[in-house]
Amino acid sequence: MEYTGPSTAYRESMQLNAPPRKPRILLAACGSVAALKFTNLCRCFSEWAEVRAVLTKASLNYIDGATLPKDVISYTDKVDWLSWKKIGDSVLHIELSRWADIMIVAPLSVNTLGKIAGGLCDNLLTSIVRAWDNSKPLLVAPAMKTFMWNNHFTGQHLRTIDELGISLIQPLKKRLASGEHGNDAMAEPSLISSTVRLLMDQKLNQVVMMFS
Repeated sequence: MEYTGPSTAYRESMQLNAPPRKPRILLAACGSVAALKFTNLCRCFSEWAEVRAVLTKASLNYIDGATLPKDVISYTDKVDWLSWKKIGDSVLHIELSRWADIMIVAPLSVNTLGKIAGGLCDNLLTSIVRAWDNSKPLLVAPAMKTFMWNNHFTGQHLRTIDELGISLIQPLKKRLASGEHGNDAMAEPSLISSTVRLLMDQKLNQVVMMFS
């Protein structure tokens, strides 16, 4: 799906001639060996955006939260309901979906791909996706073994998330951690960051022209 543009907050700031704030980027990681690159991914985005991170339970096998940039707040499944005590209290997955201008799941595992395509929301990451405002962009960067990428279900699930308006950052062809050669390795963090920034800058310039 095509990237649809900056959030309402960005558009309103341009209408009021106020200086735009930094983009709010929500980065999420699943349980794939490519999650070893997640800290670097956070650093790439932190250079130009405000970043928050969502880590699934499986991703913690590869990510040490202490290694993330100091200005990146990270959240795990166990904290999702800690802020909720009674009716009217905030719920984390709702608040994060409202806070972010854009969400990127990198790496996206085959398991989480299946959950999103099936509408499941059994952890913090998938709950955010299920509560996501479809007027804001949501991108995924898959990483999985070659046989999983070529599986019929994967193709079906990719078509489903495309219909849902979720954009795919194409995986790369390279030697995988398993030793296989395939076209299903996660895109490099610098490429993901630069691609997202270019898209956001292009759409923001269009907004400026609309109100100039």
